[in-house]
Amino acid sequence: MTDRHPLWLDLTGRLVVVVGGGPVAARRATRLVEDGARVLVVAPAICEDLRELVDDARVQWVPRDYLTTDLDGAWLAHTATGDRAVDDEVAADAERSRLWCVRADDASVSPAWTPAVARSGDVAVAVTAGGDPRRAAALRSAIALLLDTGALPVRRHRAGAGHVTLVGGGPGDPGLITTRGRRALAEADVVVVDRLAPRALLAELDPAVEVIEAGKSPHAHTLTQTQINAVLVERARAGLRVVRLKGGDPFVLGRGGEELAACLEAGVTVEVVPGVTSAIAVPGAAGIPVTHRGVSRQVMILSAHDAAPDWETLARLDGTLVLLMGVAQLAGHAAALVAHGRDPQTPVAVVENGTLPGQRTTRGTLATIAEVALARGVGHPAVVVVGDVAALADVLAPVR
Repeated sequence: MTDRHPLWLDLTGRLVVVVGGGPVAARRATRLVEDGARVLVVAPAICEDLRELVDDARVQWVPRDYLTTDLDGAWLAHTATGDRAVDDEVAADAERSRLWCVRADDASVSPAWTPAVARSGDVAVAVTAGGDPRRAAALRSAIALLLDTGALPVRRHRAGAGHVTLVGGGPGDPGLITTRGRRALAEADVVVVDRLAPRALLAELDPAVEVIEAGKSPHAHTLTQTQINAVLVERARAGLRVVRLKGGDPFVLGRGGEELAACLEAGVTVEVVPGVTSAIAVPGAAGIPVTHRGVSRQVMILSAHDAAPDWETLARLDGTLVLLMGVAQLAGHAAALVAHGRDPQTPVAVVENGTLPGQRTTRGTLATIAEVALARGVGHPAVVVVGDVAALADVLAPVR
């Protein structure tokens, strides 16, 4: 089947006739509607999926057997009746009218085919496989996965409007970024990256991509937040696709809201790609569910950089307290919680390098954790978990 000509059709507003009322016809009709066609279904009875399209006024249904005149004014026909004689009749009528007809029953005699299509953003790849629809579908799915994960080169090489994508990179392991985030990186012209973002992903970037280090070590930023905002706006206004790559989720103590506001104020188009926050994922990777039936029903997430937390409220919390960036203040925070009424025997766990090969958990109580952490040389990055769930790490920690 090499003597076939691939072709994309713009069906917007054009009449396409679908003969048949079963599931195959429903799938064809649904795809045609999504592609903008004006769809006429001809069948004595229709399945539930087609009924929904009819009820929503997305397709027109003629409830009777097929007539030759049904093809009048059509640009394309699909026949999927399951009745060979009817499909032959539709195909013959279409041939006489010089109308392309796609037969669902027998690809070997069909003059036209609908390929399996992988779509990702503005990229579409059509796949045929010698008339074998299952083989084509399998190839389509494999290609779609590669497109979605950025494994194929999808960067545009034509100038377009610049925009910013705020991407949450997840808790550390590069495999935990979303497929949407990975695709954004594959399309980027510029990547503005934090220290705690999954930096292994930078090795996958096209060599032409500009990488800007935002830094953001505790109390030591390569760029200030104001400078970061300015870079995002400046590069986007220059027509570039800018990805702001952060660790965790952009909107969980990541100042993503400030960057979003700065871009919107400057008239720059912004997309937000959520990420898996380290406040939840890192404890989970260490076998610590931040909520657990009969143990904790609520969780509070706090930046340890908060200069004046409400220790009285935090000490009364009947649940789990998660402290981000809290290693340097560990002794002071533990003492403050105890001073405001929290039981000094409350379990505490500090998880370093969560989800990464060097992950390590240090356990203790509010009374002992500072001393234990110092003795073990606990350092950044780490997530501190305070509450009874921290003791579950002894039981639920997965084998690594």
